Amino acid sequence: MNVFVARQPIFDKKKSIYGYELLFRGGTTNAFPDIDGDTATSKLLSNSFLNIGIDQIVGGNKAFVNFTRDLLVKNVPSMFPKETLVVEVLEDVEAEEEVVAVCRELSQQGYLIALDDFFYEANLEPLVALANIIKMDFRATSMEVIEDHVEKLSEYGVKFLAEKVETHEEFQKAADMGFELFQGYFFSKPEIVEGREVPPSKINLIQLIAEANKEDFRFEELEKLVARDVSISYKLLRYINSSFFRRVHEISTIKQAIVMLGETGMKRFISLIVMAKLAEDKPHELIRNSIIRAKMCELLARHSGTGLNESELFTLGLFSRIDAIMDQDMAELMERLPLGEAIKRALVSREGVLGEFLALVESYERGDWEEFNRAVEATGVEEDKVPECYLEALGWADTLPDI
Repeated sequence: MNVFVARQPIFDKKKSIYGYELLFRGGTTNAFPDIDGDTATSKLLSNSFLNIGIDQIVGGNKAFVNFTRDLLVKNVPSMFPKETLVVEVLEDVEAEEEVVAVCRELSQQGYLIALDDFFYEANLEPLVALANIIKMDFRATSMEVIEDHVEKLSEYGVKFLAEKVETHEEFQKAADMGFELFQGYFFSKPEIVEGREVPPSKINLIQLIAEANKEDFRFEELEKLVARDVSISYKLLRYINSSFFRRVHEISTIKQAIVMLGETGMKRFISLIVMAKLAEDKPHELIRNSIIRAKMCELLARHSGTGLNESELFTLGLFSRIDAIMDQDMAELMERLPLGEAIKRALVSREGVLGEFLALVESYERGDWEEFNRAVEATGVEEDKVPECYLEALGWADTLPDI
């Protein structure tokens, strides 16, 4: 059974990455609810920690993984590094003696314990006393109950994690209530303020990206752009000499780097540099996610049999978060940018075949396996290639310099 592993970011109050919850799907037809939790978690762990390499997935951050009662009693978490693994105790696990004993042992060994989808009951207090993190669902629990739980449990010295935080308003409310960690897609939503204008300097930068990715944009122009900007030159040399390229001899000149990357590679590199400049006042995960999407869309095109232009798919993924980066409505932004009509339709309303590719990437990120199955069929992508493309995109993003 093939295992599909995705991740959902967990942020701290500064909107910096604290860790990722690992999301799982097994095989071509099985979604997590359709197979038992023990099999699901075992496959997830073996693939993430042993086969794939957990650093490739979480990049040195914490990995939150769900554990069933049986896996806890068998002390399976202890097989994996305490520096990375956060042991999530599922909401249906009772605080019975065996479970509490294992959690106590794990805690003493240095593992972090998180209680998932928590709803307070007095009989859970033995687990609460051992927990480092308590997760509460902002969609499934009323604000009154959440506030009551936070007040009641604060004496235990735990960190509170708000799950399914989907808006900036919810993020702020959770922070005001005492939550320190936040999980959800609020970071990828624009903070639209009535009457706010996009600065001309930013519009110019966006237009530069769009122009750089046009087929008729001249290679000589890219050379001039790099040559007159020291920071781009420095980042280019760092990138070309990164582990991603596995070069025996170091590239030491700008000209060599440009030749090695080629016109397409240079266009994309400059696009990433400029996009990062646009997002410099946003959570780093936002630009990182845009970069991962760009590479994943490009790679998926190779496995679809559609003959689509890979550069067009790369641009699609790169611009897929531009509304959140610019804090503007996507439709209004598209009216001002020199992008192809097919890309614009895909970004605004997920129309056309490009829209299906974006839907495929988004559903994989969320672990929405029903929508994922539909999008795979619509795009013609070989399903088994999707997790490979995702992991390659993660690895590629890790090789980029701090842009």
